[in-house]
Amino acid sequence: MNEPEGLRFRRLNRPQIITDSHEPRYKGTSTYSGKVFRVTLISVGGFLILPLLVVILILESPIQPEVFSLSEPPLLTGCYEPNLKLRQAQRLYEHQLLGPESVANIGDVLFTGTADGQILKLDGKSVSVLAKLGRPPCGSHGDEAACGRPLGIRVGPNGTLFVADAYLGLFEVNPVTGHVTSLVRGSEMVAGQRLSFINDLDVTQDGRKVYFTDSSSRWQRRDYLQLIMEATADGRVLEYDTVTKQVSVMMEGLRFPNGIQLLPDEESVLVTETTMARIRRVHVSGLNKGGMDTFIDNLPGFPDNIRRSSSGGYWVAMSAVRPNPGFSMLDFLAQRPWIKKLIFKVLMTVCVCVSPGSRSSSSRSL
Repeated sequence: MNEPEGLRFRRLNRPQIITDSHEPRYKGTSTYSGKVFRVTLISVGGFLILPLLVVILILESPIQPEVFSLSEPPLLTGCYEPNLKLRQAQRLYEHQLLGPESVANIGDVLFTGTADGQILKLDGKSVSVLAKLGRPPCGSHGDEAACGRPLGIRVGPNGTLFVADAYLGLFEVNPVTGHVTSLVRGSEMVAGQRLSFINDLDVTQDGRKVYFTDSSSRWQRRDYLQLIMEATADGRVLEYDTVTKQVSVMMEGLRFPNGIQLLPDEESVLVTETTMARIRRVHVSGLNKGGMDTFIDNLPGFPDNIRRSSSGGYWVAMSAVRPNPGFSMLDFLAQRPWIKKLIFKVLMTVCVCVSPGSRSSSSRSL
């Protein structure tokens, strides 16, 4: 073997010194740190979540939901097919009104009740306060009971306004002077149940009878979410006689009766039953007085107000849509009261944890 070949052989077979590799050491360190992080995260999570779960299990739910069934929502086709027509509507008094609910008109002058407890007069470009039903402070969720929340509003045959306030009762308001006359006091006991959530009203052509809805004897307007989720059949339709000053129950056992509209013959009223996605016909006079039947069932949404149209039909406002095809949460929860209870327990627990020292904050959150 010559010298060059021997050098190549020695180089190829040169012994290698094996030392500790840096890569395994870093990999091992990373794996160890990751394990420590996961253990710490699980421990902290368990420390926080386990007491929360215990509280949720022990805590009593503020609602006692009832099981009920809704039919599969109708397909959104035909007359139910979505459209964009409302986008073409002209916006009036934008950013000038706080939560207007119902609207009534005398000629070209409009009247509405707002979330800050006021009855407003809308004349041309002018917005003025006609009357205030409650007392300040107003404008916040917690002030509603004292400030008032006017909802339904109608024009009576003598030209005065009849107003349903969710907390304060029924009123008659002079549209010129703003003078307010109390007709029925809110929280009044009628047939053993308290008026808790007065919602909408309508007046007969002679002005003698005022029919109105009391959405619940258990929940107030600010608790409407509880009312919807609980779905208790404690709503009523009532009649106020302006001559005798008496209040009578026309129908009970309704789930969130909301809007109300007299039929032309004034022997019946149509009542939107929001939770059940239907409209009921309650017979208030005549041979069928005291009876009730279904006017239309399985609506594509949950109905709110109802008003007669100029064409002989009825305008019905939907507070939420029941999409089909699609998913409706309220339809899903109808037969799952345990999920409703769990939702409110979690909400209560979260509210207490976020604001442990604020009683008003936690109570207004539900």
